[in-house]
Amino acid sequence: MSDATRVWAVTSTTPTRDDAVKIARVAVQERLAAGAEVTGPAVSVFWHLGELGEGEEWRLSMRCSSAAVEALMARVAELHPWDSPEVTATPVVRALPSYTDWVERTTARPS
Repeated sequence: MSDATRVWAVTSTTPTRDDAVKIARVAVQERLAAGAEVTGPAVSVFWHLGELGEGEEWRLSMRCSSAAVEALMARVAELHPWDSPEVTATPVVRALPSYTDWVERTTARPS
């Protein structure tokens, strides 16, 4: 991971479309994320409490600046209906400069 990473993709999954849209709306409204998409439903297969599980989930994908990534991840976890949700952040290695500038401007905290 490079210190030069300017844009991050933060993802999570939720049990319902409404949960994902609510988190997306709050993240963008609070300017923690520049944009968000909700896709699904998707079938998820996982281990939970020592058992094999399978269920339907909705995927939430958001982009933010390096300055906002930790706050965005914390806010997603706070809003999420699960006690221990998947919330991951992946650096965007390459992006158009105009896009990167937009993400940074959009997620800048007012002084």
